[in-house]
Amino acid sequence: MQIICSQVSCLMFVACVLVGMGSTRLSVQEISTDWPQFRGFGGQGVSDVKGLPVAWNGKENVIWKTELPGPGTSSPIIVGSRIFLTCYSGYNVPQQPRGDMDKLKLHVVCLNCDSGKIQWNQEVAPKLPEQATIREEHGYATSTPVADGERLYVFFGKSGVYAFDFTGKRLWQADVGAGLNGWGSAASPILHGDLVIVNASVESEELVALDKMTGKEIWRAKGIKESWNTPLIVTNQDGKEELVVAVFGKILGICPATGEQLWSCETDIGWYMVPSLVAHDGIVYCIGGRSGGSLAVRTGGKGDVTKTHRLWTGKKGSNVSSPVFHDGHIYWMHDNLGIAYCAEAKSGKICYEERVEGGVGQVYASPVLADGKLYYVSRVGRTFILAASPKYERLAVNDLSDGSTFNASPAISKNRLYLRSNRFLYCVGRH
Repeated sequence: MQIICSQVSCLMFVACVLVGMGSTRLSVQEISTDWPQFRGFGGQGVSDVKGLPVAWNGKENVIWKTELPGPGTSSPIIVGSRIFLTCYSGYNVPQQPRGDMDKLKLHVVCLNCDSGKIQWNQEVAPKLPEQATIREEHGYATSTPVADGERLYVFFGKSGVYAFDFTGKRLWQADVGAGLNGWGSAASPILHGDLVIVNASVESEELVALDKMTGKEIWRAKGIKESWNTPLIVTNQDGKEELVVAVFGKILGICPATGEQLWSCETDIGWYMVPSLVAHDGIVYCIGGRSGGSLAVRTGGKGDVTKTHRLWTGKKGSNVSSPVFHDGHIYWMHDNLGIAYCAEAKSGKICYEERVEGGVGQVYASPVLADGKLYYVSRVGRTFILAASPKYERLAVNDLSDGSTFNASPAISKNRLYLRSNRFLYCVGRH
């Protein structure tokens, strides 16, 4: 989920996005304002938008607040005036009796950006039996949709991948596996050219590429074990595109056109991998593992590249939320400790390791960066804004605590920040 770098020019950025998204129907204005997949264009959590608010609460700078048809941890995406996200209802809803699994419904929802009004709510019947219980109430709507300017693609784990048009009409459905896991399913689909690519580690321990027009399977790549992260498309230093994904113990480089494995690199991280990768100038940066860990790998290799392309390793990491690359540094926050990190990208040297004041609690959402500021959203609804600088500076703490849980990563569009809890979607901006 394609490289966004603060140093590249606007025209180069637009060209890279058009190639990575496989769409020629998006204007330059849409490129700079849409947020069409997990962590935005390129999947790296970076926006060129300026003028986002620094201060808000339940009343100040909240343009609208919409109650959703059900819970979910998928992040919102934005295309033009439309917001898309997924929910579920009828079974295993937090703070309600578990109920009957036969009542479980999956929802694909479209809202209007300006008003927050729900424009349509398409129900999808799940393939049962589903996971009877899912740890920490992650639920059955965890994967963020992806859109290409004409169509919407969503992933519901063992229930499959679905394509819709922007009116809510279902176009096709495809299966990618039937496996289940106590943590549920989470990785989000991406687009590459004419392909929808899905990390189906839970469902089949495979990456699956589908034709985005028909849902027909194009290729499968095996060996995707204990991987909850969203794949990333990277241009290596030879100008060739590679798909990279973190799995148990390794980072894999795969040909996105064929599914052929190009290279692998040991991570020295001995657990499942949840945080998504980020990249810059053909170098991939990875954090992850319950025990913590980080590393940098140069793409473009062949076979086992641990000794030749692994540039550095570190002991600090995060088990859930993904990092951000900005101006030669990597930023992230530990999911349980409330500690923010900044590391030098070329060496892995820790520039700061600071416990953030203000009652962070757990952080499962991946941060976003805009206008020189990092936005970290905690599970209780507090957003911590830090300067995107190797010198630690906390700029603000904003509280939307409403009794619900904020697991979804923020979306940014047109000077507004969209924050999703398991009950509400908030639009934050200057009135």
